[in-house]
Amino acid sequence: MRHLPIPSLLALAIALASTAHAEEARPEVVELQPIVVSKGQPSDPTAPTLAEKRAEFAQIPGAAAVVDAETYKSGRSSTLQDALGLAPGVFVQPRFGAEEARLSIRGSGLQRTFHGRGLLLMQDGAPLNLADGSFDFQAVEPLAVDHIEVLRGANAWRYGAANLGGAINFVAPTGRTAAPVDLRVEAGSFAYQRLYGAVAEEFGDWDGYLSFSDSSQDGFRDHARQDNQRYFANLGGTLNEDLATRFYLTHVETDSELPGNLTKAQLRNNPEQAAAGNISGDQRRDFTLDRIGNLTHLQLGGGHRLELASYYSEKSLLHPIYQVLDVNSEDYGLRLSHKWDSGDGWRWSGGVETSHGRNRDSRYRNVGGHKGAKLNELQQTARNLNAFAELEVPLAERWALVAGAAWLHQQREVDDRLVSGRDESFDATYSGRIGRLGLRHDLAADVQLFANFSQSMEPPTFSELTGGQVITQNDEQRANTWEAGLRWARGDLDLDLAVYRSAIRDELLALNDANGDPLGTVNAERTVHQGVELGGAWTLGRLVLRGQYLFNDFRFDDDAVYGDNRLGGVPRQFVKGEALWQQDGWYAGPTFEWVPSHYAVDHAQSLYADGYAIWGLKGGYRPGEGWGFFVEGRNLADRNYVATTGVIADAKGLDSAQFLPGDGRSLYLGLEWRM
Repeated sequence: MRHLPIPSLLALAIALASTAHAEEARPEVVELQPIVVSKGQPSDPTAPTLAEKRAEFAQIPGAAAVVDAETYKSGRSSTLQDALGLAPGVFVQPRFGAEEARLSIRGSGLQRTFHGRGLLLMQDGAPLNLADGSFDFQAVEPLAVDHIEVLRGANAWRYGAANLGGAINFVAPTGRTAAPVDLRVEAGSFAYQRLYGAVAEEFGDWDGYLSFSDSSQDGFRDHARQDNQRYFANLGGTLNEDLATRFYLTHVETDSELPGNLTKAQLRNNPEQAAAGNISGDQRRDFTLDRIGNLTHLQLGGGHRLELASYYSEKSLLHPIYQVLDVNSEDYGLRLSHKWDSGDGWRWSGGVETSHGRNRDSRYRNVGGHKGAKLNELQQTARNLNAFAELEVPLAERWALVAGAAWLHQQREVDDRLVSGRDESFDATYSGRIGRLGLRHDLAADVQLFANFSQSMEPPTFSELTGGQVITQNDEQRANTWEAGLRWARGDLDLDLAVYRSAIRDELLALNDANGDPLGTVNAERTVHQGVELGGAWTLGRLVLRGQYLFNDFRFDDDAVYGDNRLGGVPRQFVKGEALWQQDGWYAGPTFEWVPSHYAVDHAQSLYADGYAIWGLKGGYRPGEGWGFFVEGRNLADRNYVATTGVIADAKGLDSAQFLPGDGRSLYLGLEWRM
């Protein structure tokens, strides 16, 4: 990967900054935390403000939240855990202290401990997922984000998401919402360094935003070096009073060494070591991504409008693992939505989306991380065509009913072009109809109750269909979910609470048969995911408490082999938070993360990861403009702990290489200048 040194990047940042106008700064209003910049600009339909998005989400009869990026930019902003760790309902744990992570909502993609699935990740409303449903964590730059939309479960219906977990949308700053110049440097333990620069500009009815970042770290563990460069840009404006459009460009180059999993004994003895096979095979995940997207809004009058989101991406992946995978991907798609707001409580949204993806997956023998003899070549094709609709009906004062329906038709095709032993070719089609019914009650101006019933449908990705110990053509995963909760934004307390229960048919899990022989990834007949999601913030004078609590009860339902055992791989309880004193842009206080009890790694419940508690401190100064800084210490007690694990069927009570250690004691510093 081409990796610019820090001095070169700093020179580039200064050159970009010099292009900004030297005119008088636009008026802004600064609060303690988070910072809100108001420039008196009219609403941009291609880039709703944080306040507009929160008002829109308040109409959803279910669990949905908006994360202000300013709340996590007060410390190190490197991984998805940094960005989403305090978001209600989100379980995210780094696998190697870097971008690669376990990311799950309500147990989505529970079996997948690599290359995520079970969620729809988006950049400004257009999918980051490949057409088969999988996604890359490295495609996101947490600093190049204005806010993050988190819609759990069927509450992501408006984006056409029909999976169990829902959707996460990363919304970029624009030339109207961002500071004209933003330069930031972060550095710290394990040779971590990150340089970020962005410029934003308005010119008449149009505006533009450009950011770049360069980051690297050696990592807490051996063979865990990361190198990343990301470039993001968007250009948008109004063509006339009814038509607005915005284009998005992304270029990502990322190289990641993979240190692998350890046994519990290895982790206790030396958590910094890498798995021996990962070093001898030089296991890595390196890819280049180029992506273009567009979001266009057309106002039709009478409360009607059309929204068109489209994208095209190319990715080149070199992935030495048990084999060397050389995969070239091409994905494109669009979603056309019609939205209507009568102005007196009646609302409608509906649309159709289509996506298409092709992968040329060439596989070679791994010879020290290099290509040996060619073993296989697969041509993988995914096609999706979905339609969705949702209608909100006012029932009475402060009561509303929301009903929705969706139709899905998805194809997965594999052409094995170099048959070596087993022919992995297949052509599978997954079709179905699902529905949703919700009720919302505005108990008071700042207190809202909601309840809903929804269905979900999720076909397997290519990773669940090919390349395992046993080649299977699995059925789609389906679920019926009940959810109830409340949103409370009264005075100094902001609360988000949801209770849910999902009855799942054919969950995609790696299982054994009654004799203990592995079946590969197959459909578990019946499972249940249920739990509690609680998050929010409480302001006590100058002190702000912010955090989230998860209660996860995921289990089999009278399975022939596993009975009612809990599913492995996720803690039953998870707590994460911070308590910051804040005044006039200054802040300081502790951070903490707690898993109260041990939890099973395998579905047979014979091998467990221990619970843990870690804490840190952070402080700094973050004004609306000018110089700011932060200092953050993590895991200050230097606790040896399991950040996350693999998920297997049955360890048979023996220690197994399924454990991923969290980072040891670390210190990070940051310096930022905003104009």
